[in-house]
Amino acid sequence: MLISLLSWPPRRRPNTTGSRTAPKSFLSDSQWLLIADLFPDPEVGPRGGRPRVNSRDCLEGILWVLVTGARWKDLPERYPSPCTCWRRHRDWTRNGVFRAAWDRLLGTLLQRKGLDWETAIGDGSFSRAKRGAVTWDVAIVETAHACC
Repeated sequence: MLISLLSWPPRRRPNTTGSRTAPKSFLSDSQWLLIADLFPDPEVGPRGGRPRVNSRDCLEGILWVLVTGARWKDLPERYPSPCTCWRRHRDWTRNGVFRAAWDRLLGTLLQRKGLDWETAIGDGSFSRAKRGAVTWDVAIVETAHACC
């Protein structure tokens, strides 16, 4: 009897059900409703085309990168394409959408007295660059991300 490894059942099947496998959202539904009008879903052009990714899903992907500090290309598959998230991040930053969302969420937190400005900790380190460089380098012009 010949047994092929291709037909051999896996040792463990991934658990794809239940709340333990569902990704944790960075924004609650009430927080999203507060800022949803700042992130309108783009309209379909007159020639049609590919449907655009939901703004909330894209924002969740952007927040994942910002919170974890990971590279865009390491974005998990449960989020939209890394290129799409990067482009939306660029556009929303340029248009001031992120600043407006931050101000709105922070304002709500201040109204609820959920933020205490009396106690704050500042952390920073200032050390010389390698090889003792003292002057600032010229800013690099923004280019398309490597994943695009």
